[in-house]
Amino acid sequence: MAEMYDARVMNETNRDDSVRKHVLYLLRGGGAHLSFDDFAASFPPDLCNRQIEGLPYTSWQVLEHMRLAQWDILEFSRDANHVSPEFPKGYWPRPDELGSPALWQQTVEAFREDLRQMEALVEDPSTDLYAKIPHGDGQTILRESLLTADHNAYHLGVLAVMARIVKTVPEK
Repeated sequence: MAEMYDARVMNETNRDDSVRKHVLYLLRGGGAHLSFDDFAASFPPDLCNRQIEGLPYTSWQVLEHMRLAQWDILEFSRDANHVSPEFPKGYWPRPDELGSPALWQQTVEAFREDLRQMEALVEDPSTDLYAKIPHGDGQTILRESLLTADHNAYHLGVLAVMARIVKTVPEK
């Protein structure tokens, strides 16, 4: 009987490790996703405020939105006292707020740090990926980490297209 219990525990542990590895793969830009570091290394920060006709935001504003959303998800996941910003206003910089190459770099670094912390939360074997977050309304760390990966992938795709445009279309 003990052998059967041990085998079941091992299977659950292996399955949990597998899920953690899959989620980390997504958070890090694995598979069909663009990694954040690859994008950040290829984007010229001096173009971060270039307006693209028909879009209401600049590349820096999208990057800052990603940072704000990821930070909120991370803090919600680990801090019962965290208060999320007002939606949607608190998740975007003001339309007239402009970035700069220095601010671009600060945003990149802050984004990376929060992403590392989300990865560490997922990677930690003491984190129960499936337990409901006590201060939430049904969310789990698994759900929040997948939400982070999904949101980041979506907006990195947007930024990749914006980068192609700002690099090739001359400013008017």
